[in-house]
Amino acid sequence: MLKPVAEIRDPVHGYVKVTEVERELIDSPFLQRLRRVHQLAGSYLVFPGAVHTRFEHVIGTMHLAGEVAESLATTSGLSKDQAQEVRLAALLHDVGHGPFSHMYEEVLSEKSGTTHEDISERIVRETSVGDILQKHGFSPRQMSAFAVGRQGGKPRFMNEIIAGGLSADIMDYLLRDSYFTGVEYGAVDIQRIVDSLQTVEDRLVLDSAALHAFEALLLARYQMFKAVYFHRTVRAAELMLVHSMQLADGALGLTDLTDLDRYLDLTDEVVLHQLAHLDQSTAELKEARRLAVDFLNRRLVKCVFERLVQRKDRVVEQLFDKGTLRNQVISDLAEGAKVNRMHVFLDVPTTPSVPYTSSREALTQIRVFRREGEKTRVTAIPISDLPLVGSIAGFMDVIRVYTTQEHRSAVERATARLFGDENYTTRISV
Repeated sequence: MLKPVAEIRDPVHGYVKVTEVERELIDSPFLQRLRRVHQLAGSYLVFPGAVHTRFEHVIGTMHLAGEVAESLATTSGLSKDQAQEVRLAALLHDVGHGPFSHMYEEVLSEKSGTTHEDISERIVRETSVGDILQKHGFSPRQMSAFAVGRQGGKPRFMNEIIAGGLSADIMDYLLRDSYFTGVEYGAVDIQRIVDSLQTVEDRLVLDSAALHAFEALLLARYQMFKAVYFHRTVRAAELMLVHSMQLADGALGLTDLTDLDRYLDLTDEVVLHQLAHLDQSTAELKEARRLAVDFLNRRLVKCVFERLVQRKDRVVEQLFDKGTLRNQVISDLAEGAKVNRMHVFLDVPTTPSVPYTSSREALTQIRVFRREGEKTRVTAIPISDLPLVGSIAGFMDVIRVYTTQEHRSAVERATARLFGDENYTTRISV
């Protein structure tokens, strides 16, 4: 449907064809920068093959978004220009990611409440990315919002291709992360889903005959979080990065977004080099440097406590707040172990066990269609009615406490003592 001018060989999708505007964007420094931002931050310290980057991911997402658009063009009348917009939005959806991807975003969010989507919008509007789009007849302002799932004046179904439970983003990262980590949970029949999508009343709907493939997608995502993204040792490495960046932010200005050009210089290797060569004029900078050097040499912090939890637990509910309560728990653990609080790491990774919708709400249902003669009947099936998926609906939550090797025994004893004290857990839940 679109005229390709080049093709890229991708290990996951095969040959990916690109149009003129896509090639210009891919060749821009803003997309090329993503070659230097790992897709899975520090996961390669556990899964050696996980060295893939955001660059491959956005190209793969563009390809799958194009596949969906091409499928919809034959059944739902998606125009050529709309198909190109979908592909461009998918290509640009991660252009604002910082070093170490979501690890950096934890620091950025804590400092300023800013997300990588906010930065992506700025890059599309304020750099030559916008000039390239405008040159080819696309609005930088609309595309900046559309690329991060904020509609941008586009039909809702187009937004759902970019962000949501059926998005090209999810489909690509599951296949790609599974391939590069060597973990096979993400091996899903994506093509079955792509070929089974239609639009009804401005919404994406799935052929009921492909419902099993959608269930497999959700289960694969759940398993990938358990096996890879929330892996105990992966989180250890990532905690070290987060804490090092937090401690060094004042000295390095890592979250200073006043100069967009300076921000765009921040990639994984640049920031890791800066962290590993910090001066040691303060205790905080000394610790930040030690964490970075230990990360480089894979001397990782050790997990001394782990508990799977349910969100309904009031204590856990409040621990998800990264404010006063979490700081208090860390201080109590440090005091109980008689160690510096900089050596105690409280990790509470959490994510919905099924994806968010394009409107950032919890996915509670899937709209499917069934052909009945010449009519098409659409039904909204609650996620809870899907036998296997319903059993995992909710949040995947775990509490872990980490510390350095030399303090392992002391922190382990303090954690067991405090978390085993009913009076303590009652007090912090008030």
